[in-house]
Amino acid sequence: MTEDHIFTLTEAERERTRAVATALTAVESGLVDDRAWLDACRGMSEQLPERLRRRLRDFRHDPDLDGMLLVRNLPVAPALAPTPTVPESVERRATPAAGTTALVSMQIGEVIAYRDEKSGALVQNVVPVAGREEQQSNAGSVPLELHVENAFHPHRPDMVALFCVRPDHEGGAGLRVASVRRAVEMLPHDIRKVLGEDRFRTEVPPSFGGPDGPAPQHPILSGDFDDPDVRVDFHATHPEDEQAAEAMAVLRAVLDTITRAVHLRPGDLAIVDNRVALHGRTHFVPRYDGEDRWLHRTFIHLDHRRSRAVRSGNGQVLS
Repeated sequence: MTEDHIFTLTEAERERTRAVATALTAVESGLVDDRAWLDACRGMSEQLPERLRRRLRDFRHDPDLDGMLLVRNLPVAPALAPTPTVPESVERRATPAAGTTALVSMQIGEVIAYRDEKSGALVQNVVPVAGREEQQSNAGSVPLELHVENAFHPHRPDMVALFCVRPDHEGGAGLRVASVRRAVEMLPHDIRKVLGEDRFRTEVPPSFGGPDGPAPQHPILSGDFDDPDVRVDFHATHPEDEQAAEAMAVLRAVLDTITRAVHLRPGDLAIVDNRVALHGRTHFVPRYDGEDRWLHRTFIHLDHRRSRAVRSGNGQVLS
């Protein structure tokens, strides 16, 4: 991974962003999920620094080889609340940090959520939860397998944004990212061919109703043979036959050689293109003392219309 994926705001740009996010907190209702607040956020995102907006447009057009953009030096409030500790934690109030996350996300596309995930909240908290350390979820603290977000879903996010409010105590928790654009040239032709066939299934998690019969078969790689999209969750995706299992194992081995860990610090926002890049997390040790790792997360669609049939009232939440 080169340094091309990093974009750092100047101090003037940081203060400009802070002013816009602060003004957004004053919008009536002050609730992130309120339609009027979202409409204001969409419009006010045009007030973000022009250089930032230009870089976000470039990333939307082409996510480059790494499939990730790391925006640094965004504003973070100096006096932070304790890290949430409850399951399914979300940001309902329009705090400056939630506003910053939403503003940048809205400049890329439309922020969306899923009714069955964290109650359909648009800005979600990624925090460790006591008793869930071993889970393969955003509440765990064991290594999180590389995955495409909601790989089972027909309307997966196009982008996932992760804004660091607070790092873990030791600063060792790494966001793991691996791009299929770098991996594909290392895959033999016959392996690519198998990965492009409907020979894999991805489990539907219990939070989304669990399995109602077998999950549909799907390919792991789709689209252009030399520049494909990827759809796999190494915890939940399973091959249908031995040849498919071998191909999936080769892909995993290749991805392991190119995976990089990005250590987020306060004010960092990582935007992962969920179509071409997988992400995960390294191990860390939470203390549950109010100072644990705390990220805000948003999901982004670039074509809002494509999910209209499953969004009640033309809102932002998919049922």
